[in-house]
Amino acid sequence: MRIVIAGGHGQIALRLERLLTARGDEVAGIIRKPEQAGDLLASGTEPVVCDLESASLEDVVKHLENADAAVFAAGAGPGSGAARKDTVDHRSAVLFADAAERAGARRFLIVSSTGASHEPPPDTDPVFAAYLRAKAAADDDIRARDGLDWTVLRPGRLTNDPGTGRVKLTERAGRAEITRDDVAAVLVALLDEPRTAGRTLELINGDTAVADAVGAVAGQG
Repeated sequence: MRIVIAGGHGQIALRLERLLTARGDEVAGIIRKPEQAGDLLASGTEPVVCDLESASLEDVVKHLENADAAVFAAGAGPGSGAARKDTVDHRSAVLFADAAERAGARRFLIVSSTGASHEPPPDTDPVFAAYLRAKAAADDDIRARDGLDWTVLRPGRLTNDPGTGRVKLTERAGRAEITRDDVAAVLVALLDEPRTAGRTLELINGDTAVADAVGAVAGQG
């Protein structure tokens, strides 16, 4: 497959790119800064410099032409304020989905967050609350589209611990940790399983092998 990943220099995206290129997929990663290109090239990923916060729809469409799938793994990241949660985590996701539809890249995965399924509690840190609302708004926009075979993945609290290859993947997984390694592995498995389209799934560390967890979800569709 040819797969285009938004947020191509993010921690999950870099792991995902390595997994995909290692098995022979053609991968392009959208990045904001040219100096990030080397990290993508090291894994055989094509770096594409494009700032989704300022790009036009036409700019993004051309990067998705001939793509079989698109993955939105971008985020404003720690240290950014509430305004950028909206422009990156929400509006850039919508732009990327618009471009995928226009380019005919029907398979679309978005990395969201556990907690985006409901309004944050009143005592939530304001910036984190803005992040959850931005993720929720992006998810709602994408789930309303008939022109994409979408899957929304909502990981728990992310860690850099080594992946275990064993997860809990379900519509309501609860609040717990998940390694970035295992998020990337689940994204690969979701790309390979079209029966997970139209599903919103939560992901945390668990006891089920990744392939079996994705297969079980697909069988419920």
